[in-house]
Amino acid sequence: MAEIAIHLVVTDPDQAAAWYAEALGARETSRVAIPGGATLTVELRLSGTVLAVAGEMPERGMRSPASLGGTPAALHVPVSDVDAAWARATAAGATVFEPVHDAFWGDRTGQFLDPFGHRWALDQHVRDVPHEEVVAQAAQLFSGSGKA
Repeated sequence: MAEIAIHLVVTDPDQAAAWYAEALGARETSRVAIPGGATLTVELRLSGTVLAVAGEMPERGMRSPASLGGTPAALHVPVSDVDAAWARATAAGATVFEPVHDAFWGDRTGQFLDPFGHRWALDQHVRDVPHEEVVAQAAQLFSGSGKA
């Protein structure tokens, strides 16, 4: 996967930064405060990705998933041991969205919601699957004729 910087809006950037460090192993790299001492943004490093978390500013169009009623996106994080990473995230308070399972495209994967409403997938590649097999499995799954 290519590196991309991600900016997440959360209800509390200090709590979010602490949660991402505990649950996902993110490491804080910088922090910006505004007059009065409130945190504007916390920059973290998660694997090879810059993850910035900032508090809501509805007047600037920055709202968290809680304010929007959910999120349509999932952030995928490749891990070497999905079961261990999953245990750490759920122990830290993640809510299961899709339990860990072996997916037809060759990954062991699961999705959760963090306490701030963002959806994450943890992915461990376990086998190479030919593209034709992925296409066939997807067609079967989404036709309603079977499970993958």
